[in-house]
Amino acid sequence: MKEQPLLTLTIFYDGKCPLCLAEIHVLKNNNHRQLLTFVDLHDAYAVNQQVNCALAMEIIHAKLGDDTIITGASVFAEAYKRADVKVMKWLFSFALFETIYSVFYMKFARYRHHISKWIGPSLLRLANRRYPPKI
Repeated sequence: MKEQPLLTLTIFYDGKCPLCLAEIHVLKNNNHRQLLTFVDLHDAYAVNQQVNCALAMEIIHAKLGDDTIITGASVFAEAYKRADVKVMKWLFSFALFETIYSVFYMKFARYRHHISKWIGPSLLRLANRRYPPKI
C-alpha cells in the first residue's frame, strides 16, 4: 500500500518564549523537504490564520495543508514526521511514546513560561550552536 504524501504543516508558536524558539530553530534547520512553515503568534499575520491566538499561546496549534487544526503533542508528532530529525521521527512513530508525551505536554504547557525562564535560554543557545543562524 502506497503511503500518502505529507501535507504541509504550519506551526503557530510563541516568538517570545526561548524554549519555543529553540524547538522552532531545530525544526527550521531540519525542514529540508520544505513541509513546515512557522508563524509567530505575536505577528499580525497570525490573526488571519483561522487560529485562536490566545488559545494557541496556552497550547501549541498547527494547521495542516487541508486547513485541519491540530493541537498539543500531536503538533510535535506531525512536525517531526516532516522534519529530518531521525531520532524524533522514530520516537513519535510509537503510539505509546506519543501517548506518554501527550500527558507530559499538557502538564508542561501549564507551566511553560516558568520552565522556559529556567532552561529556555540555555536550550536556545545550544540550538544556535548546533544549527548556527544563517546570515
